[in-house]
Amino acid sequence: MNISKHITYAEAIKSQQAIRMRLSNEPTPEHLDNMKYLAENIFEPLREHFKKPIAVTSFYRSELVNRAIGGSLTSQHLQGEAMDIDAQVFGGLTNAEVFNWIRQNLNYDQLLWEYGSVNEPDWVHVSLTRRRANRKQVLRVIGGKYFNM
Repeated sequence: MNISKHITYAEAIKSQQAIRMRLSNEPTPEHLDNMKYLAENIFEPLREHFKKPIAVTSFYRSELVNRAIGGSLTSQHLQGEAMDIDAQVFGGLTNAEVFNWIRQNLNYDQLLWEYGSVNEPDWVHVSLTRRRANRKQVLRVIGGKYFNM
């Protein structure tokens, strides 16, 4: 089953930590609706623009999984409203290109340049919500601290 044209349900709920610890990482129907909304409005336009595969490294997280990885208690991953993507997994595209294109072309709640260097993040975190107005907040994460960009 797919949640969008290029994201399978299996990859959207996959968590190495959940597998290792045998934790459930199944979304509720509401979370699944949020995941589909994010995939259709962020990932698919991105994928269509670049016409290259882009890896989803983290999407939905159950409370148990989020706690196990030390995630934020307010993480939008818990609601199915956030995903981490890494364009460099498949090559031919950089995370900086993905980050900049999302920033300039899409509506989002948060866009995070996660770790890496001033030229290239290690991965990109992006969220989108239907529960309230999206903030269009752009942050850089360095050493676990958040800085406005």
